[in-house]
Amino acid sequence: MILDNSSTHKTAAIMQWLEKHPRFKLHFTPTSASWLNVVEGWFAQLERRALYQGAFTSVADLKAAIRQFIEAHNEHSAKPFMWNKTAESIISSVYKAMLSVMTNKLMD
Repeated sequence: MILDNSSTHKTAAIMQWLEKHPRFKLHFTPTSASWLNVVEGWFAQLERRALYQGAFTSVADLKAAIRQFIEAHNEHSAKPFMWNKTAESIISSVYKAMLSVMTNKLMD
């Protein structure tokens, strides 16, 4: 499972559950992974607005409710993601960060 870096995922209760279910492995994203926060927020909206008070008598009913939410969200709320930086500027920033880390290690 891929999770954000929240400490709630690292509680004793969670760790005990994981010990009993060894097939599950937790992978934590970096703190700066804001895209995961957006995805998590979207699923929270799905749960609150379409699923929480729903009564689903079949998987087909559940799928229909999810599909209806997705279609309404895409029509009224969704906005395309627009890159503001070029690939060259992103790569340049990565190189600068790597150089900074390497320089700091040499200075230690």
